[in-house]
Amino acid sequence: MPPNPPLEHLATVVAALEREPLSPAALRDLGDADLLALTDLGASARRLLDARTALIAGELARRSRPELAHEGLAQRLGHRTAEELVRVTTGESRRDAATAVSAGRLLAAGSAGPGRDPDPAGLPPAPAHLEPAIAAARSGILGAAALDAIRTGLGDASGTISSASLHAACERLVEAAASLDVDRLHRLARSLREGLDSEAIVDRERAQREARSFRLTTLPDGMARATWLLDPESAAQVRELVDRATSPKRRTVQFADPADLEKAQRIANDERTPDQYASDALLHLLRAGADADSSMMLGSGAPSVRVLVTARDLALGAGSGSLEAAVGRPDGVVVALPTVQRLLCGGTQTPILIAPTGQPLDVGRAQRLFTARQRIALAARDGGCRWPGCERPPSWCEAHHIEHWQRDGGRTDVDVGILLCRHHHLLLHDQEWSIVRAGNGCDYELIPPESVDPRRRPRPMPSRSREWRRALAS
Repeated sequence: MPPNPPLEHLATVVAALEREPLSPAALRDLGDADLLALTDLGASARRLLDARTALIAGELARRSRPELAHEGLAQRLGHRTAEELVRVTTGESRRDAATAVSAGRLLAAGSAGPGRDPDPAGLPPAPAHLEPAIAAARSGILGAAALDAIRTGLGDASGTISSASLHAACERLVEAAASLDVDRLHRLARSLREGLDSEAIVDRERAQREARSFRLTTLPDGMARATWLLDPESAAQVRELVDRATSPKRRTVQFADPADLEKAQRIANDERTPDQYASDALLHLLRAGADADSSMMLGSGAPSVRVLVTARDLALGAGSGSLEAAVGRPDGVVVALPTVQRLLCGGTQTPILIAPTGQPLDVGRAQRLFTARQRIALAARDGGCRWPGCERPPSWCEAHHIEHWQRDGGRTDVDVGILLCRHHHLLLHDQEWSIVRAGNGCDYELIPPESVDPRRRPRPMPSRSREWRRALAS
């Protein structure tokens, strides 16, 4: 049999790994720097193997394409689809197998660029705008899951969005992928797509609104399960009510008003879990409507959903906005401009005044704690905890003085304030991290202690607020 380079190459890699298995003891003997270097090497090796495994899955899909019917490879082996063949052969989950096949089709197919013919072997050509991501996956920069996240997030060219625009967005995603996990990469891809095609947001909102539902199912033991599928706008209102009810139990709020402090302490000391308390609070709201027992919640009145929109989009009457970030949606939920205008008309927003530097609201050293209006401004600017990689929403965050109030004589101004979740706020103070402004705008950098990085190299702290980034870019 003639030599087969791909087969021999992978066989050599597998044999080498089998000869040198890693043991827990060997890892325990490593220093922190070596362990982190090993983590990076493992990630690189996985991406390289991912690309090869996906390419193999793509070839399996090519040999199992539907037009071959029972002559296709998968059906000859008793499987209905190429995805099922990959799943059974590799032992991967159904989702991972589908991802591998989807990415493999892109890697195995030719490009649909100008003047290029479809693949004569039978696979449809890959969209031209995905060329940067395909090249990155073939070289091991992207894994199969990252490639599929970019594909599904960007979607296809349409009458309102060109392939060239998507190609530029794809290049940005490949560059950003080095510091993003697959979920964040997909959200960024969706955000870029929606930024290019605001008309699609209206259709997506309408479909989500039509899909809303509520179902109460009685279980065999007499308990009942509520399944409530909410469109993003409705979910934001429910989430705000739940956050108001349970924030004292998460110890994420600070008060200057003694009455609020007393109520928060009572809620925090309640023996019910946060989930139980949220359930009881929502039940009270359902029972009493607008006259619900307000002692269970901080604040009163209807839920106030924060809507972020650039002044430019609002003035032009075109574009989109977003609802404030939340757990699982750290970039917020993009909404169409008509939705923004309706919510603003309903009085559910608080104006945020922006200084020429791009920073909102100054109050100097007149007080130590940030005001409610300042916290709203920080929430709009930061989009949640700005510690790199954290996804805690604004409602779970505390306002940190980057110039310490007592030690540095720091001012209570928004430009020297930043949102951090409680975990990272404590970590910053306990482990001697620091934060500095980068320039005169809204950019900040995290400085690690020498114990983490002897060179103390700054780490960017990007805002997660989509609308704030667009406002500064416009």
